Amino acid sequence: MSKRGPDPRDVQVARRVRALRLERGMSQTDLGNRLGVTFQQVQKYEKGTNRIGAGRLQRIAEVFNVPISVFFSGSESADVPSSKLFELIDTAASLRLLRAYSRIRDPQIQQALTRLTEKIAGEN
Repeated sequence: MSKRGPDPRDVQVARRVRALRLERGMSQTDLGNRLGVTFQQVQKYEKGTNRIGAGRLQRIAEVFNVPISVFFSGSESADVPSSKLFELIDTAASLRLLRAYSRIRDPQIQQALTRLTEKIAGEN
């Protein structure tokens, strides 16, 4: 009997928890303390290794001050990033890059940086 992997919906919820935590500049320890769990448990939640129960998910939504629907696809809330954005900021490096880019005030530098990045990535 082979071991089953996590349900894709659980992984989606986990990814969104991580993205919100990173967006808020919160460490896993900080989130764990607010939830009454260890940072290791938060790691397991964010990797989708451990499922997040309904009550715990409600508490996470309260910590981030977002509706619980944010964690599921099809959210209609205008102030909630789409699932593609959650995937984009899934890593700390991505989030750091986005934050740094947003602090650039010169539009010409932003455009030059965008063109350079696209060239490095092999896009036209």
